[in-house]
Amino acid sequence: MKIDILTLFPFQFDSVFKESILGRAIEKKQVEINVHNIRDFSLDPHKKVDDYGFGGGKGMVLMPQPIYDAIEHYRKKDSLVIMMTPQGIPYKQKMAYELSKQKHIILLCGHYEGFDERIRDMVDMEISIGDFILTGGEIASMAIVDSIVRLLPGVIEEESHIQESFHDDLLDYPVYTKPVDFHGKKVPDVLLSGHHENIRKWRLEQSKLKTELRRPDLLEKS
Repeated sequence: MKIDILTLFPFQFDSVFKESILGRAIEKKQVEINVHNIRDFSLDPHKKVDDYGFGGGKGMVLMPQPIYDAIEHYRKKDSLVIMMTPQGIPYKQKMAYELSKQKHIILLCGHYEGFDERIRDMVDMEISIGDFILTGGEIASMAIVDSIVRLLPGVIEEESHIQESFHDDLLDYPVYTKPVDFHGKKVPDVLLSGHHENIRKWRLEQSKLKTELRRPDLLEKS
C-alpha cells in the first residue's frame, strides 16, 4: 500500500512514522508513506495557500488552486482521495478494514477556518474521527494511517486485530498478566484453568457485558 499525505505542516509527522509498528512497517516496506507540503504547489510568489473568506467572518480559508494541483499531481487511477474534516463520515473500525484493502490513499489535511467549498469536488470521501475540533487534520490523519497500517498483511498477527474491540461490534474482553494477586485483586480463575473452551466462553460473555455497560449502541448492532 501507498499513502500520500497532503499537509501544510509536514514535520508534524516525523516522529510518529518512525516509531513502533508504523516505523517497522515502513522499514520492512509493507507500506510506503509520503508526506507532501501543499505550499509547494502554490503559484503565489510567497507560497500563500489561504485568504480571507468572501462574506466576512474570522479565520482564513484554504484556497482551491494549490490543493487541486497537489491532488492531481499524486492521484492515479487506483487512488482514493480522502479529506479530513469534522463534516465527514464518522470513522469506524469497519472503515479501517475497507481502507486497508486500497492500493493508494491520499489524505488531505485541512487547517485554519477550513477548505474552500469547491475543494470538496476534488475528493472521493470525507472522514471525521469524532465530534470535536482539532487545529488541523494532521492528528486525525495520523490516527487513520495507524488504524489502517496495522491491518495490512504481516504487520501484526491477524489474530491480534480479530480479537480487538469493535471487530464484531463488541468491546474487547478484560486481560490480565502477572502477578496473579495484585493488592488483593486476583486474576479470574477461569483464565488460570487452561480450559480453552471455558476461557473462550468467558471472554465472549465479558465482551458482551462490557459493551452493554459502556457502549450499548454497539451491542444492538452485534
